[in-house]
Formats: sequence, structure tokens, C-alpha cells
Amino acid sequence: MDFSFTEEQDMLRISARDFLAKECPKAKVRELAKDERGYDVQMWHSMAGLGWMGLIFPDEYGGMGASFMDLVILMEEMGRNILPGPFFSTIALCALPLLEYGSSDQKTKFLPQIAKGEAVWTFALTESSGRYKASEVKLRAVLEGTSYVLQGHKLFVTDAHVADYILVVGRTGEGRRPEDGITLFIVDAREPNMKKETIPTIGGDRQFKVSFDKVAVPKGNILGKIGNGWDIVEFILQRAAVLKCAEISGACQAVLDMTSSYTKERIQFDRPIGSFQAIQHKLADMLIDVEAVQYLLYQAAWGISIASPSPWQISAAKAKANEAYQRVCIEAIAAHGAIGYAMDHDIGLYYRRVKAAEFAAGDTDLHREVIASWLGL
Repeated sequence: MDFSFTEEQDMLRISARDFLAKECPKAKVRELAKDERGYDVQMWHSMAGLGWMGLIFPDEYGGMGASFMDLVILMEEMGRNILPGPFFSTIALCALPLLEYGSSDQKTKFLPQIAKGEAVWTFALTESSGRYKASEVKLRAVLEGTSYVLQGHKLFVTDAHVADYILVVGRTGEGRRPEDGITLFIVDAREPNMKKETIPTIGGDRQFKVSFDKVAVPKGNILGKIGNGWDIVEFILQRAAVLKCAEISGACQAVLDMTSSYTKERIQFDRPIGSFQAIQHKLADMLIDVEAVQYLLYQAAWGISIASPSPWQISAAKAKANEAYQRVCIEAIAAHGAIGYAMDHDIGLYYRRVKAAEFAAGDTDLHREVIASWLGL
């Protein structure tokens, strides 16, 4: 394994950091938190112009032909800056499976739209239990003529209010295993028989309950094979977990950098507070967490990049990132003192997103179960 970056990857990181610092300062992040859409449409198109939406698409679909590791680097910078918007839901949750499992017609139709920033996508999997389990998929999809009719509801559908398409996990049949009979559907988000209800969250992220009342989906909008969709769901969750880890990694690094700078400048008892052992130990623990997350992230991403993903390494990275993000933010707040508890302080912006990041693409308990299974337990 070689975790060193190429010159092109270093340029991608620097250009992304510069763009986000200029176009999305923390004042903009706060402004968008109050915006109904939750993201800046003009910025979205600017990102598409930079090639970010189609970063890993082949040239024939309007992409740049970059690697999965390049996408990880970009997501780290987005996490470092707390970029609001539907990039994760569109690219991590939908574009990657479209690229891997989509038919030639589906790729030709949908991927160029995504690359140009003309379409927002999201993924609908979880239901009333909130669990990422095939056995919990109850939404029914029944064949009627040339279309499948969807009936049921989905919870925690990110950015559903601005989505043009929703990738929906439904049940078309039963089998010996819960995974049998799962099928993925590409649904036009403007279907009149769909209802979207906001789910308020402490993280301020845009989550929705989406209800399907006899929504007809043509056979041509099935992703992959009928009844064999759970393999695609696992593909999505694994890559989404790594990309969410990248976002968390960038956020943790930003919090560490801010806290380190603050403790060197803040004077108490005629000396910087960073000279006190208690503060030094907090910063040391934060650095250990940041480095651990980065190592596990790059290890998992490297496996995907060489077409040899390791489920347990992916889960180890996500489980570590979930807990490290919370610890790093709490230690940062403590090091900042009273001002760290103010929502107007930048540390608060990161801490608000801790829980949202933890549950995206699987919480810590789910990933511990994956690791335990790999151990044969």
C-alpha cells in the first residue's frame, strides 16, 4: 500500500480547498443552514464546471476519468469546509451504482446530466426500523403491465426536496433469504403520487419521509437485475461509508487545526494555554484520533481503488470515524472554554453534524457487527 499522493491529487486538494474557502466561507454555511433548499444552486453549477460531479466518470459521459481515491480527496476537502448540499447523496449514493450497474441506455441518459450539475439524486433505503437490513425492506413493487407499481414509505431520504430522481429500494418478491427479491428503481422525484415530509434533525441536515402511493415505474428504470438488488445496496453502502469517512476525516483535521492555533494564541496566567499539560494532552488525543481515521480511511479506499474492497476494513474505518469525530469536537469545545459552546463559533458548526455523519451509511453498531462477522463471531 502506498498512501502518498500524486502531483495531480495534490493539485486537486489545493484547488478544492481554495475554491471552498472563497465560495463557501463559514458565513455562507450558516446562511445555507437557514435556506429552504439547503445549498447554493450557483455554487453547485460552479462545482460541476470544475468537473467535480463527473470526477470519476469516463470521458464518454462527460467525466474526468479520475480514481476513487481522487473522489476521497475531494470529499475530505468538502468535510474540512462543511460544504452544504446534495453532493454526497447524488454522487456517493446514486452516481457510483449507476456507473457500475446501469445499463448502457441508463448511463447515457443520466450520467451526463449529473456531470453537468443538471440533476440531483438521492437514495431511499431505510424504513420504519431505520436499519440497513434487507429484512426491513417492506416497500412493495408489483408488476402491472409494463410498469412496477410502488407502495410504501421510506425514511431519512436525504435532500428529497431538491432531488430530480430517487433511487428506491423495493421488494419485488420473497425467497429463502431476506436479500432475495430486492430490486432498485429509478423514480422521477416529481411523480404526483409521492409525498415528502420533513424530518427535523439536530444536525440541520435535510431528511425526509417519502411516501409512495401507487407510483408507477417503467421496467427500463430498474437498476441491475430484478430480485438481485441487494448486491447493489451493499456496493452503495460500502462506498458511501468510505466517502462519509473522508468527509469526517477532513472535518476532524479542520477542528484539530483550529484548536491547535487557538491554544497557541489564547493567553492565561501570562502564557499560552497550550503550554499547560491538560491542554497538551487534549490536543495529543485529538491528533491520535485524526491520524487513526486517516489511516483506516486510506486503507479502505485503497482496497476499493484496486477493485478489492474489504468489508471489515471499510467498517473499521467508519466505526472509528464515527467515534473520533465526536471525541475530537468535544475536546475542541473544552479547549476553547466557554466560547466553544457558542453556536456562533465555528467549532459548533462541526459538532452539530456529528450525529448526522455517524448514522449516514451505517452507525457504529452496524459496522461493529460487520467486523464481528468477519471474525467468525
